[in-house]
Amino acid sequence: MQELDASKYYDNNLFLSTFSTLKDPRRQSRGNFRHQLMDMIFLVISAVISGADDWEHIETFGKSQLVWLRKYARFKNGIPSHDTLGRVFSAIDFEKLSECFVEWTQNICELTPGEVIAIDGKRLRGSHDKANGKKAIHMVSAFACTNGVSLGQIVTDKKSNEITAIPKLLELLAIKGCTVTIDAMGCQKNIANKILSKEANYILAIKENQKELYAQTIKLFSITQSVSSYETVDVEHNRVETRRCDVIDDFTFFDDKEQWPGVRTLVRISSKRYKVISKN
Repeated sequence: MQELDASKYYDNNLFLSTFSTLKDPRRQSRGNFRHQLMDMIFLVISAVISGADDWEHIETFGKSQLVWLRKYARFKNGIPSHDTLGRVFSAIDFEKLSECFVEWTQNICELTPGEVIAIDGKRLRGSHDKANGKKAIHMVSAFACTNGVSLGQIVTDKKSNEITAIPKLLELLAIKGCTVTIDAMGCQKNIANKILSKEANYILAIKENQKELYAQTIKLFSITQSVSSYETVDVEHNRVETRRCDVIDDFTFFDDKEQWPGVRTLVRISSKRYKVISKN
């Protein structure tokens, strides 16, 4: 995990004012808590952006970066345990947390024109609490590649809900003039329409989960004559890798063109690897 450079983004007053609307799920009758909710939120955001993907890794990040974390928050009693983090965050209103996070990032980050926004989903390891009937946490995140900033997250209770979570996340983001990339899970007509409605462009991955579209794409590459091709060759550690990029912008024989608004280009990426065996 890498240390996050927060100096150019972090404003303590802005952070506190944005997340102060989030209700602490712990019972107030217990009196003072060892760890403040704002400290834990800042810890989790910093750790996840730096590469942590479960509560134990977040705790490890916190302990190793405590001096750095205290530049921005108090952490009076040190770093909370992974059990404490898991217990508190399992009870937090994740929809509200997502809204606060998006509002905060929209205030601290001005997107570069033409910015690539990568939307992806992942499961937070260790978030499944079978004993208490809590499902694993799946997060759909938007990441600004040029600025290196996570723009927002939506939490779902299962991977299949990513399809409904992506439009919700897009609704919260100001992405005019940007290009949104999504893996095959988000290759949906309504998601393409949503991106266009935000005055942005899209790059969607096509796999066999979209059987008809996949078949149309394979057909187009097999019959179209006007295919532009680009090839690169890399040699490293006795291995040769050839990458080929084929591009089509002629949709004469593409039956589904009207179903996919804004489509301009189809791209096929293929690669081959060869191992070089020395005969010394």
